[in-house]
Order: sequence, then C-alpha cells, then structure tokens
Amino acid sequence: MIIAIDGPAAAGKGTMARHMAKHFNLAYLDTGLLYRAVGKKVLDQGGDPEDAGFATTIAETLEADDLNAGDLRTEDIGQAASKVSAVPGVRAALLQFQRDFAATPPDGANGAVLDGRDIGSVVCPDAPVKLFITASAEVRAERRLKELLGRGSEAIYARVLEDMKERDARDSSRATAPLEPAEDAKLLDTSDLDAEQAFAEALEFINSRI
Repeated sequence: MIIAIDGPAAAGKGTMARHMAKHFNLAYLDTGLLYRAVGKKVLDQGGDPEDAGFATTIAETLEADDLNAGDLRTEDIGQAASKVSAVPGVRAALLQFQRDFAATPPDGANGAVLDGRDIGSVVCPDAPVKLFITASAEVRAERRLKELLGRGSEAIYARVLEDMKERDARDSSRATAPLEPAEDAKLLDTSDLDAEQAFAEALEFINSRI
C-alpha cells in the first residue's frame, strides 16, 4: 500500500502523512527533508542553492544521516530547499532514494506514506491513493508563523507570507516536476479544517479506494 501526499508548504500534508502512517501501520518518508538536507549542506559549504552543478554534487553524495541534522526546519533552509529542488540534477539524484523507500519500506512495513511536492505525479505515479493537500497562502502563513514562534524563532507574518508566496511560485513554475496535483489525486483544501477534520475526509476517500 502506497499513499502519495503532495501539496504546498504548511498545507498540513506532513501532519496528514504521519497520521496516515500510524493509522495504517505504514512507513513514513518526509521527502522534503531530502531537499532540506541538500539545501543545508549547500549553505554550510558556502554554496549557492541555485548553483545547479554544486547542488547536484551535494545531492549525489547525500547520506541517510544527513536527514538527522537538527536545524532542517528553519525558514532559511526551507527557502534553500525550494531552490535546490528546482535543479533537475538534484531531483534525479533523490528520485531513486524515494522510489526505493516506497518499493521496500523499512522495518518490514506493509507499505509507505510519502509526502512532498511530486510524489503522486512523478515519484509514485502508480500509487493507488493520491492526496493533494492545500490551503490558502494566508492560512498557511499563519500556520508557519505559529510553528516558527513556537520554536523560538523571530518572525513576522508579512515576511512569512511573502516567503510563502515566493516559494509557491518557484515550486509551481519550475521546469522539472512542478508542484501540481496528479490527475487522479483527491484535492483537499484544509483552509477551514482542523487536523482531525482533514484526516477524516482523507480517510473516507482512502477507504473508498481500497
């Protein structure tokens, strides 16, 4: 069983994916961490996330331990991740990692939940269940601001919203695997839903597919 969950930043797809993995006892992969790890390593080495050659080299040498870095959730790393994810070589380097996880989930799990930007459209196009989780930019900015403040980061709503819109534009307009729902994905807008309501609606759809 493979559940592919896509959507823009702070739409709630990570919460949804973790909930689905626990409910169905599936392995879970936050594919965004792969790109965040690449973005962090590029920045740590003084590189430019938009330098395609450098970013690709970093992606090709990425190791599983790189996903355990403690500061991958910062906004700066998120922006770097969005930039490196637009590099075709980076996406190619990380594609097989994601497909291997889906094909052979760790710990003997009976399937996997992957969330990201192109899981249903590119990484696992044959997944029997595909969800595209979205919400308005304003709602997502409010969620991200609350998350950042909760971690002790200094942030203001206007800047978070601006960064969110820039990232949306970059993710949706990139030439390779742009952010867009797969044709057979369930579109779920969580702007007016809490996590439990969104999960219930998604679960109803999944049960209808399996």
